[in-house]
Amino acid sequence: MAFRCQRDSYAREFATTVVSCRPAELQTEGSNGKKEVLSGFQVVLEDTLLFPEGGGQPDDHGTIDGVPVLRVTRRGAQADHFTQTPLTPGREVQVRVDWERRFDHMQQHSGQHLITAVADHLFGLKTTSWELGRLRSVIELDSPSVTTEQVAAIEQSVNEKIRDRLPVNVRELSLDDPEVEQVRGRGLPDDHAGPIRVVTIKSVDSNMCCGTHVSNLSDLQVIKILGTEKGKKNKTNLIFLAGNRVLKWMERSHGTEKALTSLLKCGAEDHVEAVKKLQNSTKLLQKNNLNLLRDLAVHVAHSLRNSPDWGGVVALHRKEGDSEFMNIIANEIGSEETLLFLTVGDEKGAGLFLLAGPAEAVETLGPRLGLDCKCRVAALPPPPAQMEALGKGASCSASRAACKHLASMKQKGGESVWRAK
Repeated sequence: MAFRCQRDSYAREFATTVVSCRPAELQTEGSNGKKEVLSGFQVVLEDTLLFPEGGGQPDDHGTIDGVPVLRVTRRGAQADHFTQTPLTPGREVQVRVDWERRFDHMQQHSGQHLITAVADHLFGLKTTSWELGRLRSVIELDSPSVTTEQVAAIEQSVNEKIRDRLPVNVRELSLDDPEVEQVRGRGLPDDHAGPIRVVTIKSVDSNMCCGTHVSNLSDLQVIKILGTEKGKKNKTNLIFLAGNRVLKWMERSHGTEKALTSLLKCGAEDHVEAVKKLQNSTKLLQKNNLNLLRDLAVHVAHSLRNSPDWGGVVALHRKEGDSEFMNIIANEIGSEETLLFLTVGDEKGAGLFLLAGPAEAVETLGPRLGLDCKCRVAALPPPPAQMEALGKGASCSASRAACKHLASMKQKGGESVWRAK
């Protein structure tokens, strides 16, 4: 038996009865990107308006008597609704679907059927899979490449059929119906139960499908093919938008265009050239800055080396430096007797540190610095005896704590020099 959402994709609300409700858990992705496990209930209804994910289409969102449904999955001939509030079996409930999400999925799914049929008819490009994404949808075509001309022809043809207002209808066929052999499809799931559902676009395509669809191609409004990307195993991914997604894409693109026009002080037709000029200028500035930083590192090294306080322990921090800046200083100083502790980076953010000097001192002090980072210990040429520990991602507050620790050595031993910027 087909669900109510499959019998009438345009229905937004209906009444049904709770069949069962049992404790369950749902694994989901939290706002921080980490997996979370939610405790709740698996609710089965006599019939459902909420589509369970399948056929490349995500599940519907909605409510049961105002209780949010977080996930809908199919189990054989029934749909499981995950909620965090229990519902009493035998109780009559009102089911409402998130219509904006549902209609969006209808447009993308029917759009996929249309593109798949046209690509096959025009160029013999077979669809091997597809994905209905949150912002865009992808059709995987069984071809190592698809030309720009082919993409343009497919887009023109599908939009002509939308303007022709071709009807889309859904039929149910029994498994032994001979017509099943003539219907396009990629096979049935192992736990399929009941008749086979066939979605037909008049004069274009008949395809086995469990998803929700528009009843007429005019409801797709328009299809925009954004382009192609290299897929897996000699296949090509075709990226497309249908219906309201095209309007939202145009709105975002227009907003971006206006912002760039304001920032670049030129018309949209000159944006690319203006950005290229900025990139070239930035590369030149970065090159000049790198040369100046290298010269500064040599100057700092010589200043430290020639200081009357030279010897023991030297610590230095510079906000604008990088790992190369520290390495140049260490190489220019090249002393095996002096312990050198360098830090670079913003005082409020992450940074880098370098500890160089006598091998025994580096190996002893490195773990004692207590910096919140992973360190590596390796030879620092040119002097083979000089060792370094370079920490990536160390906070500068931690680096300052390490500086204080090294400075305390001066107070205890009376030999080191404390210098910091």
